[in-house]
Amino acid sequence: MNDPNQVALDALLQAVRLAPENIALADHLAKTLLQMSRAEEAAQVYRDALHHHPGNTQLQLGLADSYRRANRLSHALAILETLVAEKNPPAEALLLHARVLHGQGETRSAINQYKDAIDADPDLSDPAFESLLGLNFESESDESAQRTPASWLEDVDESGFDQQDIDDESFADLETPSIKFDDVGGMTDVKEDIRVKIIYPLQHAEMFAAYGKKVGGGILMYGPPGCGKTMLARATAGEIDAGFLSVGISDVLDMWVGNSEKNLHNLFQQARRNRPCVVFFDEVDALGASRSDMRRSSGRHLINQFLSELDGVETDNDGVLFLAATNAPWHLDSAFRRPGRFDRIIFVPPPDAEARIEIFKLALAGKPTEKINLEKLAAKTVDFSGADLSSVVDTAVETKLKEAVKTGLPKPITTGDLMSAVKSCRASTGEWFSTARNHALYSNEGGAYDPILDYLKIKR
Repeated sequence: MNDPNQVALDALLQAVRLAPENIALADHLAKTLLQMSRAEEAAQVYRDALHHHPGNTQLQLGLADSYRRANRLSHALAILETLVAEKNPPAEALLLHARVLHGQGETRSAINQYKDAIDADPDLSDPAFESLLGLNFESESDESAQRTPASWLEDVDESGFDQQDIDDESFADLETPSIKFDDVGGMTDVKEDIRVKIIYPLQHAEMFAAYGKKVGGGILMYGPPGCGKTMLARATAGEIDAGFLSVGISDVLDMWVGNSEKNLHNLFQQARRNRPCVVFFDEVDALGASRSDMRRSSGRHLINQFLSELDGVETDNDGVLFLAATNAPWHLDSAFRRPGRFDRIIFVPPPDAEARIEIFKLALAGKPTEKINLEKLAAKTVDFSGADLSSVVDTAVETKLKEAVKTGLPKPITTGDLMSAVKSCRASTGEWFSTARNHALYSNEGGAYDPILDYLKIKR
């Protein structure tokens, strides 16, 4: 006997094939697939529908939700960041964005987005999700509470640090990287920009001092994820034999009022004690989001503290070099780009052909190989990020392992194996560029994003 659910699904599939431009039918089919826990198939339905109706908000939300359920959170985020950046974003987009942020462990940002969603549409209130976020709205009005999470506060006076005692000792690992620019394949233009801004002033400090120019300053690197921004930062420290502090959001953010500011101050103090030192802020947009988009004062005070530390208001930053990386520079507060802060913005594109060859060499090192044509592989992997190239190698290795288990005879990896793996993988940078393209075309004040248009060969 035929499964009635499958019969109904087959009928829906046939209806969508006959009327591919019918949004309601496609949405119904995709939601049915989601109810059956077939998220990847639902995503494909939404992608097909968007070919007929590009930019449709309902379909974009459906696709983002499908990606979320398939645990492809970065894909979902790429869509949602565009939707929530609109002047009056749909409340459903804000709620879905909150769910994705929570899935990525960004609880504070998830809480803010959730509150914005239910402010826009109270009917979207979800007690189960509130519990996951640790929200208890009743306790927010309880004046007897001894301590209050900073992310739940609105319009509180945070002019001073919280009184909880915190040591002024270092709490981030100070590294001494051994890698240099020669260990990072390709990216010649990016390396030269870093040399001019950071390395030459330190190597020729006396000459710069003669002109009254201090050694320091910052560079903001942006581009698709997985393209080597962190490795470049480490190589920069290695080039000048400097200490290296890698600062992530978990090193700074704290749920208690004032502690995040103290954590940030301690990190800057640690860098000043160990100069010359390169301080690298990964995902800097999480620490320095635009204040105009914030409804809560806790985040604004952290940004003010960050800017004050960069300026060296109370302490000299001479000999402290700042690098930051972000996948979404358009979310960063514009104040960070003023002179003396992150005033040089560098686009880090997907690795060029030379870099792709070097990445393949590194990924294949120590593995049994035979007659690998690296140039051919590089030619077939345009727009692949470094992470994508590693995935290609992993896929080829897994295939060879399956064969070895069956035959009991391990065989070396060939160019053909890797080319087959390339066909089964795709560049993850495409969705980032689809979002970045819109910002470069329509929100490109001062031409900061012109390199994106140059890379995409779009005439201005």
